[in-house]
Amino acid sequence: MVKVKKCSFCGYDIPIGKGHMFIKKDGTILNFCTPKCRKAMLVAKKNPRKTRWTVYYGKQ
Repeated sequence: MVKVKKCSFCGYDIPIGKGHMFIKKDGTILNFCTPKCRKAMLVAKKNPRKTRWTVYYGKQ
C-alpha cells in the first residue's frame, strides 16, 4: 500500500505523484504540496501556526 504524505508546512495530504521533496543538509526530509508552501517555509521562514490557510493555524 502506498503511504500518503503530508505537507511539512500546511499539513494537507499530498496526492501520489505530486509535490516536491526537499532534503536538508542534516538529513531532514521536508515534503511540500505546492511552491507556495516551499517558499513560505524555506524563503520567508513563516510559522505555520500563524498562517491562516494551514491546518496548524491557531494550534499550540
